[in-house]
Amino acid sequence: MSEGTIMVDKPMTIRPELAQRVQDELGQNVYLCYQCVKCTSGCPVGDFFDWQPNQIMRAVQLGQEDIALAAQTPWLCAACQTCTTRCPQGLDVNGVMEFLTREALARGMKPPLPEVRVFNEAFLREVRLWGRAYEPGLMAEMKLRNPQSLFEDVEMYMALLKKRKVAFLPKLGRPPRKVKRIPGASEAVAYYPGCSLHSTAAEFNESATAVAAALGMTLIEPKGWVCCGSSAAHRADPETAVRLPLENLALIEQSGFKEVTMPCAACFNRHKAAQFEIRRDEQHKAQVDEAIGYEYQDTVHVSTLSESILRHVSAEGVAEKVQKPLQGLRVVAYYGCLLTRPPQVTGARHPENPMDLDALLAAAGAEVRDWSYKTRCCGAAHSLTRPDIVLSLSGELIAQARAAGAEAIAVACPLCHMNLDARQMQMELDAPMPVLYFTQLLALALGLPEKTAVLHKNLVDPRPMLREKGLL
Repeated sequence: MSEGTIMVDKPMTIRPELAQRVQDELGQNVYLCYQCVKCTSGCPVGDFFDWQPNQIMRAVQLGQEDIALAAQTPWLCAACQTCTTRCPQGLDVNGVMEFLTREALARGMKPPLPEVRVFNEAFLREVRLWGRAYEPGLMAEMKLRNPQSLFEDVEMYMALLKKRKVAFLPKLGRPPRKVKRIPGASEAVAYYPGCSLHSTAAEFNESATAVAAALGMTLIEPKGWVCCGSSAAHRADPETAVRLPLENLALIEQSGFKEVTMPCAACFNRHKAAQFEIRRDEQHKAQVDEAIGYEYQDTVHVSTLSESILRHVSAEGVAEKVQKPLQGLRVVAYYGCLLTRPPQVTGARHPENPMDLDALLAAAGAEVRDWSYKTRCCGAAHSLTRPDIVLSLSGELIAQARAAGAEAIAVACPLCHMNLDARQMQMELDAPMPVLYFTQLLALALGLPEKTAVLHKNLVDPRPMLREKGLL
């Protein structure tokens, strides 16, 4: 090269095909992204990515398919919706990540994290077979298709078996061919427990129904409900992710209910997401109506259990029924990702600082500590695929709860409870931290028999701490 020669970079050619595919399938204009980096700065899983979310968005804008479709990042996305909630341009960044995994598979590309694909396939296979998730079958297939992980988590699985938190036989879920109206449904609240509450989260189911009855709420579980599809359908099969919730909402509507309450945060979010989709796209709604054989009228309000209690009873009403206040118990309320995010889907007024659980726990007499981690992701989506991520995120949550002065964590999600409670044995903590469903604490405060709180099923036994506090 002669002296004075100026090197000129080869001009970059922007290829809009991938961005157009995103626009066609999701209705998302990725060119609205101006690289504010909020998606990256708020991402709880960012430390595990090869490319950060804003970099993936830029790669899609430029048509750099070798980055966007081959990166680990879309497969490691925990679907916590933080990026979508915080995007100032209203872009569904999480939806773009999920699209990229589907697009890569459609093009015959080998996923950089095959265990995530295996999980999605296994989960949806169980749902097709039984109508509901069958956790032992899911775990078995995950292990058989990934033999090197065969002996991982053995100690935790044995603990779950010992506590009888695993359903040995699957439960069938099939909507009846002809739905009959349930007498008194219009004055009651439909109760959709979701798959986990009939297995690993049985303590949530039993304490929730007992608390509702003590508060004078009539909950009726409609027969024949099916799985919501959870994160697997949401990521891998968008049509199934809408159809399954609509089958449930059609069943509930035809039964005569005006409201359904959903204790599980994932179930709540997936049903709200399905409602959001059919409300914004009439053609898609017509297709789903045809698939389920019923024209859904959209008359059912989907609520979280905490919201339903506050609507029908109120915090003051709960306080009036308290028999044994949780006096002296320092607790933090942990909402997780999906009870509030994204707000355009969930309807949450304060998605970053929700207060429903705080209000109920305070009404029960507990000393509710404020903290900034109440909606931080626990890594739930990767519990069976990347437990290292779960241990990192959930361990940090326990550390922050302790730093806030809490003696216990109250949760409202089976996935959060599993990660924070069951995996503590792998965290090498100085001391265990009891993690309870908020309904377990309400059951104690309402003076219900101790057995209704089902405290013996928690892997971190809360009873010694509760006895020390004089609450048992």
